[in-house]
Amino acid sequence: MKLNILGCYSATPRTFTNPTAQVLEINNHIFLIDCGEGTQVQLRKNKVKFNRIKHIFISHLHGDHFFGLVGLISTFRLLGRDTDLHIYAPKGLKEVITLQMKLSNSWTNYNLYFHELTSKSSEIIFEDQKVTVQTIPLDHRVYTNGFLFKEKEGERKLNMNAVLNSSIDVSYYRKLKQGFDVTNEAGTLIKNDAVTFPPNKPKSYAFCSDTAYNEAIVPIIDEVDVLYHESTFLEQHAKLAAPTKHCTAKQAASIAKQANVGQLILGHYSTRYSDLNVFKEEAQTIFDNVKLGDDGKIFEF
Repeated sequence: MKLNILGCYSATPRTFTNPTAQVLEINNHIFLIDCGEGTQVQLRKNKVKFNRIKHIFISHLHGDHFFGLVGLISTFRLLGRDTDLHIYAPKGLKEVITLQMKLSNSWTNYNLYFHELTSKSSEIIFEDQKVTVQTIPLDHRVYTNGFLFKEKEGERKLNMNAVLNSSIDVSYYRKLKQGFDVTNEAGTLIKNDAVTFPPNKPKSYAFCSDTAYNEAIVPIIDEVDVLYHESTFLEQHAKLAAPTKHCTAKQAASIAKQANVGQLILGHYSTRYSDLNVFKEEAQTIFDNVKLGDDGKIFEF
């Protein structure tokens, strides 16, 4: 997996910071997660190919998470896009976008599909042979979801020395990768685990922004490899977090620790802070493996 953070600051864009948007590369997919104002500029700066984005996930309908979407949809049209685009978002976004297109007479020349989300329970919203995406219900001022991206378990790997020594015909290699026992050239049944290695451990990534401190998400994100969790405030401003339904860096770290995640990435910082290192220092009092998200930063895992 490769995560490219295009923007990770809260509220309004500035000349040197951008609101939330991320690109996740996983098993030949390029998923766009949230689309704050200026996202298409950030996509260009980070050399992300527009035509490879086929699925966009919007967490909630606050402007710093979707105000860049209609511009991106329009740019796709101007570039002559002809591939389908799927948008997974809270109910209401379809109405917003289609009204803008209607009033500007700028309907897309490609198929645009809206998958409207209303469930307050976690649900799978995308699935193919290699990847699943499910919602993470969050606690914010409006209906909000995070997203959990998970690889499916891959095929087993051939232990070629063992395979050749067992005199297995090449026509059975596919069956071995799929986990089946096979018969060799002498008619002897060969157990699968004697001639193959287990597949690589599937990787997972959880995106959680925006939300109040919410232990209910812990079972959903249990043992994910990487968790991105909002940390809008520091503990010294915790009194601002509760009424706005945001988290502190310390609270984000608490969620990471309870879920036993591999790595925590902080983001969605309030622009009141000039030094991000204090977020990391605060979180590390609870959880060790903390990284600071920042615009243009890339994580590979």
